[in-house]
Amino acid sequence: MKARITITLKQGVLDPQGKAIAGALHALGFGAVGTVRQGKYIEVEVAESDPAKARAEVERMCEQLLANTIIENYAYELEAA
Repeated sequence: MKARITITLKQGVLDPQGKAIAGALHALGFGAVGTVRQGKYIEVEVAESDPAKARAEVERMCEQLLANTIIENYAYELEAA
């Protein structure tokens, strides 16, 4: 199965990269851009055919390595390979 994982900063956590992106967009003439928040997107192939077991594996990956759960949220989708 393929897991598509999106990791974003929690609300209230400062996002200096998002501010830099917003500033660059304004400098390029995109004045209508408001707040920008950046994040991470990760695709992982999981060698598991049982969706429940694949979800458990992805949860463990996110909790133990991929996301800093103190300051980040994560969400994922599973797709059969």
